[in-house]
Amino acid sequence: MASGLNSPLSGRVTSGFGGAGNYKSRIIFGTAIIAFVPFLLSTFAASITVGSGALEFGQGSQQAIACDATVYASVGEEWHSLPTAEDTSAGFFRVRAVTISNLDLLSCRGKKLRVRLIDTNGAELQIGGVVGADPSPHVIQIALPNSDAPTDSGDPTELQLAYLAGDGSVITGDMNAAVNLSITGTSVYDGTNLDATSADVTFYLDPTATVVNLDGQFVGRTTVETVANNS
Repeated sequence: MASGLNSPLSGRVTSGFGGAGNYKSRIIFGTAIIAFVPFLLSTFAASITVGSGALEFGQGSQQAIACDATVYASVGEEWHSLPTAEDTSAGFFRVRAVTISNLDLLSCRGKKLRVRLIDTNGAELQIGGVVGADPSPHVIQIALPNSDAPTDSGDPTELQLAYLAGDGSVITGDMNAAVNLSITGTSVYDGTNLDATSADVTFYLDPTATVVNLDGQFVGRTTVETVANNS
């Protein structure tokens, strides 16, 4: 491989997404590496913003929410091929999943957990449905188990997986996303052992990769919040 090639992973852990350089070179390198590493993990520089009132909002990799002092957000990406007549190797790294790690399910029991993706200009990104849908999903939400002994679950009905508009109203219709709550195994974020006080919740934007294919380079940060579950 030619010297001076800029990897699409350049600066990925310390500064978010992407690297500079020739686009064609990035595509070649990305295609080669994807055979060995099909799922890439990105984190953001830690920067916590705490809101007033009942909610606490976070941005960056280390986040604060109302029921837990510290959680971590990570974004997983995978190569999405999008060939053109001019370039059959064209494509981009799509956002495959967003994982919230180190979540205390006992302190947060019964609450609703919400995740948003924010672009580099500070606007919420559409994370479900066809492009331009009205209303369009900008939030993914689940209800955390209301139990002293939570268990692993990937059941969208049990976890009340839902889309919300930016104003918090529920959007009905087709669901592209999937979710997995894990208290066994190891954390996606740092490989530590999971348990009920340090769980992973992973939101998959579209496991089929047929409808929701969000280019990771447009994601500037994530926000995580918990709210009371009054339903």
